Amino acid sequence: MAAARPGLVRRFTRTERALHWVLALGFFALLASGLVLYLPQLSMLVARRPLLKTLQLYAGVAWLVALALVVAVGDRRGVLATLRELDRFDEDDGRWLLHRRSRPGRFNAGQKLNAAVTAAFVALFAVSGFLLWYGERDTRFRFAGTILLHDWLMYVSLVLLAGHLFLALVRPATRHSLRGITTGYVRADCARRRHPRWIPELERSARSRTR
Repeated sequence: MAAARPGLVRRFTRTERALHWVLALGFFALLASGLVLYLPQLSMLVARRPLLKTLQLYAGVAWLVALALVVAVGDRRGVLATLRELDRFDEDDGRWLLHRRSRPGRFNAGQKLNAAVTAAFVALFAVSGFLLWYGERDTRFRFAGTILLHDWLMYVSLVLLAGHLFLALVRPATRHSLRGITTGYVRADCARRRHPRWIPELERSARSRTR
């Protein structure tokens, strides 16, 4: 079993944790600059909208480049394996979504849906943000629905972020998982209880490697 500490089991690799924190920090940076542009009171305080728009563009590009670099220099094989796990929905995932008895693996259905929505939002933020910037320079790319899409992505993202933070920091049944994305390890007893199919899979994998 992939555990190097008593009572703990490794859930996330360094590459997976780096992707999570680059994604989070980039989102918060873009959210802060976006809110300054969006809210008139903050915009008047800054009083340098053109500069802030340019900084937000560069921050968005740097965010995407940083995510690509983490994958390029990190454990690409592990990232691909994780993506395959996240992309696989089975009967247990359906039962989990219906609040029926289920045996999730390393990721439950809610975490898989969250990963899919996050990936879609990153792509939509990137495309709509580019069109907003480029549309100011070439009116052929100025579409009426672009700003509406960008704004609604922000609203929905804030709701999802609030739910994510509640589960990670407040809800007693799930906040222990914060350890996983900071240190890489979670408590084995909690993993067995909340991800009952995952631990036996790790044990079988460990036994096959020692043969």
